[in-house]
Amino acid sequence: MGSTATTAPLSRFLTFDREAWARLRDNTPLTLSEGDLDALQGLNERLSLDEVAQVYLPLSRLLNLHVRAGQGLYHASQTFLGNDAAKVPFILGLAGSVAVGKSTTARVLQALLSRWPSHPSVALITTDGFLFPNAVLESRDIMHRKGFPESYDRAGLVRFLADVKAGAPEVHAPVYSHQRYDIVPGAVQTVRQPDVVIVEGLNVLQAAPAGRDESQLFASDFFDYSIYVDADEADIQGWYVERFLRLRDTVFQDPLSYFHRYATLNEAEARATAADIWARINGVNLRENILPTRMRAHLILRKGADHRVEQVQLRRV
Repeated sequence: MGSTATTAPLSRFLTFDREAWARLRDNTPLTLSEGDLDALQGLNERLSLDEVAQVYLPLSRLLNLHVRAGQGLYHASQTFLGNDAAKVPFILGLAGSVAVGKSTTARVLQALLSRWPSHPSVALITTDGFLFPNAVLESRDIMHRKGFPESYDRAGLVRFLADVKAGAPEVHAPVYSHQRYDIVPGAVQTVRQPDVVIVEGLNVLQAAPAGRDESQLFASDFFDYSIYVDADEADIQGWYVERFLRLRDTVFQDPLSYFHRYATLNEAEARATAADIWARINGVNLRENILPTRMRAHLILRKGADHRVEQVQLRRV
């Protein structure tokens, strides 16, 4: 790769700094405006058009190439089999910690990918919808482990992805409300044979532990490509605390919010509460379950303390 990338000895990944990665944009046009970006970014993350141009446009170009190659391979297989089967979507998995910015990344990629003419229909599914309802978590005494692998209906998520990959005309996913902090009874998100499905969640890259039944299916078994959004834990914790403060002043003020009890905390109390939640729950989940899946990703977006992507690691093909 010459001066455009470096690689550590025996590494499966090529490592690009931001400047080298930006050059891989080639002539990909910027199709988002400032107004588009305002609607896509998260509560505590300010994403610039420069960031989109330097990081996400090259990434959308790479993903476009993978989607087109996947479509070509699928059509070749169907020609060989003599089938005229339903269209099969390309599935992109997106993992990372709470507060690392993966939801914003997912929305930006959805917007960019849908502007490529060869795959205009791009659906975004979050695995929050596959969390067990609070009543189930409470009955199992694992409400304090919400977001950990055991708090998800993994069988339901696998069935959903299997149906998507089978080309089912319609597939339904449950809907989660962050305000209610629970599944919305009877609500569904319907996926109708899109070109691309982005699946975003904490533990989507999970696989069977060593020594366990390797015939068990996981969400990651259905991914055509996967991305991990990475940063130092200290930075992520700081972003989590700042987001908690923003939520205290906005969403938590709603009497219907599950976390309305935090709305009256002063700043010191709010920071202490957020730090405690991180120490007991989110930090533990990151270290035990999420971070160990990082090296399974095809691509890693590494963020600095300012929330900007400063390095990209691309797995060798």
